[in-house]
Amino acid sequence: MTGGEELSAAGRGAVWWHRLRALICVLVGLYLVAPLVIVLIISFSSAPFLSFPPPGLSLQWYDNLFGNPVWLRSLITSIEILVPTSILATLLGTAAAYGLARSRLPAAAAIQGFLMAPVVVPVIITAAGIFGFFRHIGLNGTLPGLILAHTVLTVPYVVATVGAALSVVDARLEDAARTLGASPLVCFRRITLPLILPAVLSGLLFAMVTSFDELIVSLFISTPRVRPVTVQMWSNIRGDVDPTIAAIATLLFGFSLLALLADHLARRRSAGGAR
Repeated sequence: MTGGEELSAAGRGAVWWHRLRALICVLVGLYLVAPLVIVLIISFSSAPFLSFPPPGLSLQWYDNLFGNPVWLRSLITSIEILVPTSILATLLGTAAAYGLARSRLPAAAAIQGFLMAPVVVPVIITAAGIFGFFRHIGLNGTLPGLILAHTVLTVPYVVATVGAALSVVDARLEDAARTLGASPLVCFRRITLPLILPAVLSGLLFAMVTSFDELIVSLFISTPRVRPVTVQMWSNIRGDVDPTIAAIATLLFGFSLLALLADHLARRRSAGGAR
């Protein structure tokens, strides 16, 4: 076999390997998305119970979701938790990531590990610890208690996302700004923040999605009066199950998908601006 034939055979092998990888990715994607598609279809079912395929299409379960006071109140509660939680987690996580990235503390690695503990420790243990602490200070069953608990769970995602962005930002840019007379606050606002803004927005979106989907900790510290939508879903599954659960699951999936798309668009826009 000549050198040209060997190169041609290698090129064909690379093409087939590329196609095989693409096929595997498509099959894995279909495997992951198929259950979500089924839930989406069931949410428009005209049947009075969970069944697939549905006998017909109807919006009755979305009407029940927004017309039933129990479901509507739980959805509003989740939004009331989500907004302040994501803002608090973004502020605290960004500040912590910046402090760890720019400090020379000998215990910086230990502090970062402590901040990431809610992701590493099983969530049931975190929930039990938060429940025991909140019981003593009177925050169980309150909206501020749920906001603080969700903030504890979402801060690590912001720290990880922003910390990764800070690791590739040249600290000499900040040193140059300080040499020219900029204060640390002005330096962060005018130099560092624009460079890490896509990561900050990604952390914000991760915090929003995590808070909206959180169940275990919410089960421990919620009450019938203050109950997020995920806890209401859990209660519904244990009791009288109807396709309303599929409607709210579709909304949760749609919210997560929109957050991922927003993150992708923000990163593409930032990359385009950098070029």
